[in-house]
Amino acid sequence: MSEVNTKNVQIEKFKLELMDRYTILMLLVLGVYAVIFTFFIHDKMMSWYLMIGLFFSGYTYSIVRKKYPISLIVHLYLLFAPIYNFYIMLAFWNNSVASFCWLLPIPLGAYIFFSKKEVLLYVAYILLLIITGYIAANNFNFTFPEHTQKEVMFTDTILFISNILVVSLLIYYKDKIRKLEILSQIESTVIRKDEIQAPTENSWDDIDVESMKKLFEKIETAMTENKLFKDDKFNLSKLSVALDVNSTYISKAIRYKGYSNFNTYLNIYRINYVKKLFTEIDFQKTTLMYIYTEAGFSNQSTFNRVFKQIVGITPSEYAQQNPQTNIDL
Repeated sequence: MSEVNTKNVQIEKFKLELMDRYTILMLLVLGVYAVIFTFFIHDKMMSWYLMIGLFFSGYTYSIVRKKYPISLIVHLYLLFAPIYNFYIMLAFWNNSVASFCWLLPIPLGAYIFFSKKEVLLYVAYILLLIITGYIAANNFNFTFPEHTQKEVMFTDTILFISNILVVSLLIYYKDKIRKLEILSQIESTVIRKDEIQAPTENSWDDIDVESMKKLFEKIETAMTENKLFKDDKFNLSKLSVALDVNSTYISKAIRYKGYSNFNTYLNIYRINYVKKLFTEIDFQKTTLMYIYTEAGFSNQSTFNRVFKQIVGITPSEYAQQNPQTNIDL
């Protein structure tokens, strides 16, 4: 099995694992609420409503889990879960808007499993339900059991804690799934590019631009925020370890952005940093050696050679042409 297929299998495994754990979490939450409304708040209608939801959620999921595709199961849940919450939203409309919180993870869940267009559709769907609830609550008279402020505060607290757990679970798996999806896209790109024997000016036309951009953004972040280039022994292997990405994909992303290779990209970063230090450092208090070692060069001869190779002139000539650097080389 190819690496791309392996990662696709892992992605499906993570999605199924997320569905299982999310379902277990929601069943626990519904169970807690059923106990609270049965034995503490004594709201029989809400108690029965929660227990019915608990039964059908668990029973239905156990049936459809292995019979239907993940995408269909998730679509059905994202459509029907907000409708199930609609009664709860109306029941607490005059006391609390906290029941809206159950609707917030819906777009996040859609983002993990579906395209951006589908995410926007689910956002519109949630907004439509809220607007419908507002219209219904203000134009129709519903008879719901009254709840004290203390009871509402108690149920809201449980609700916020539950929602934090739900969102945390979704974010955790979102990161794991997105990472594999990016790597899978990059790997499929690498396979396609390896089939090209003679790269031309347009050799990158068919590449997955989004994947390369995302990987290069990760590289840039590591270089700018962590200043990895300042390590004189820094190389492609160390960057691969830092990003937890195969070095082949890093090289592809760097070449895609126009750099001939990793060393050129690294040296350009170092020289730009040197030029920045030239304008900031007081050379009456420090030395040139401090400058080039601070930028990651191990010795002056290498620094001079790379500087001329990239800038086109020697450091001394650069100092003469840029008086603001106040360098005396």
